[in-house]
Amino acid sequence: MRITKTQIGEKITFTLSGRADTISSPEFQEKLIPAFDEAKEITIDFTELAYISSAGLRVLLIGEKTAKTKGSSMIISGVSQEVMKVFEMTGLLGVLTIV
Repeated sequence: MRITKTQIGEKITFTLSGRADTISSPEFQEKLIPAFDEAKEITIDFTELAYISSAGLRVLLIGEKTAKTKGSSMIISGVSQEVMKVFEMTGLLGVLTIV
């Protein structure tokens, strides 16, 4: 997975491309969690993400919990139909903010 970070003021956008799986998710977590100390709003752009495994979902849940703890927000955008099905099947649509 390729991870691109863009910051404008207190807003950070992570653009993910490829696969969020067991191999790539730890790197994403290492970048995502500290970002909540830098910004109040984190957007994760899934436009180029083809696949997400349970390891990737775990990182999103940790991110959501961190956001709430720090008084920040985390938004997921550009979700493909395939990835949206994973969110639906796992019941995460009601937990994560997806636009």
